[in-house]
Amino acid sequence: MLHSKASCLCGAVEITANEINPRFTVCHCDSCRGWGGAPFFAVQCGTNISITGLDKVKTYNSSSWASRGFCTDCGTHLFFKFNDSGDYNMPVGIFKDLNGLEMDMQYFSDQRPDYYCFSNETKEMTKAEIMAYFAKKI
Repeated sequence: MLHSKASCLCGAVEITANEINPRFTVCHCDSCRGWGGAPFFAVQCGTNISITGLDKVKTYNSSSWASRGFCTDCGTHLFFKFNDSGDYNMPVGIFKDLNGLEMDMQYFSDQRPDYYCFSNETKEMTKAEIMAYFAKKI
């Protein structure tokens, strides 16, 4: 596991993640692509995190199993948080000093548009597989 600090663009929100999984995921779902205009490159950070500037964090319940957080001042996307477990997935790009990362999984691979693809060899899960997996947790 890795340890790193991050902040939003304006610096109002600072995050310390103590258990970052170096195997990151990419999500191609409509919600993630709509949120950021591209697939969501996410590192799994678990629950061992601290966030300062919480008064500047707005959350949005984007599904029945998770919410998304962003800075109310600059709009930086900060996290995707699972409701049941409290686990955080955070954008890879907000951590400036992470090295040795490996793309491990692509979610909603059947929703990936045909205008991009990755050459990385990864596991993939379709929408049906994701829904079946989370049905147990909702």
